[in-house]
Formats: sequence, structure tokens, C-alpha cells
Amino acid sequence: MAVAPYDEEEIGSDDTIIRRISPEQHVVWDDNRGRNRISKKAYSKSSGENGGMSVDIEALIVAGGDDPAGWVTTPRFTGSVSFSAHQIRELDLIVGYDPIKDEPGVPDNPYHGEVWSPETSKRFSNGQQKGLLNAAEWYVELEDVDIR
Repeated sequence: MAVAPYDEEEIGSDDTIIRRISPEQHVVWDDNRGRNRISKKAYSKSSGENGGMSVDIEALIVAGGDDPAGWVTTPRFTGSVSFSAHQIRELDLIVGYDPIKDEPGVPDNPYHGEVWSPETSKRFSNGQQKGLLNAAEWYVELEDVDIR
């Protein structure tokens, strides 16, 4: 069952929030630039009840004794970007914990979180997506892919 959207007080303003990037899902060719770039889809929420944008919380990964860059890098998600919790909240979005455990076909992830819109909506606004795009910094860089 999905966690109801909430803003976690223990996630501090300076905490790093990591968004995994899948080249197959999140990278597109930009004809104007003649280069690959991260698509707007990378800054979208998932469908379904209480769907948000799936993220990992760096402070939890470190506290768990794992290497954050290694944790968020898998054969499917070979890159990642990050934002501060403050940057997310400035966009009228909220961030909370949503650990993954015992979901069929999905590896457990005790460091998982979600970024949600505080109001029920099908998607983040264009302004929120653009704000996430502008705030994003490479965490694990994808070679030959522009972040913006």
C-alpha cells in the first residue's frame, strides 16, 4: 500500500534527494542540440494512488552504511541527479519516506522516498517540472547526456 503524501520533518532543508535516471526511460535525443538530454519525464510523478516522484534519501543511505552513488546505480538506472529538500519545497512540493519492502518484482529499498504535490493532481505542474529540471545537479553523470 502506498504511503499517503506527507512532508517529513526529519528531512532537513540541506538534505540531498536523489532521482535515479534510466537512459531508456529518461533520456531523449534533442535535434536542436544534436545531443542527448534528460527528458521532462524524469521530473514527473508516477501514476496510481498517492503516486509521487520516486527518490532516494542520501542521509538514510549513509546512515545505513551504504555508498550512495553505488546504491542508486543499477543496470537499469545508470545515472542520477540530485536536489536539496529545500529546492523541492520551494516548488510547493513535499518529500517523505516511502520504504519499499516485499513488493513483488521490486527490490527492497529502505532508503526510498517520494516527492509529492500537496494537492491531489494527476501530474506536477509545468512550473514544478521546470523548477526540478533547473535545480537538478548530476549525482552519477551519464556520459554524453546534457542535464538540461
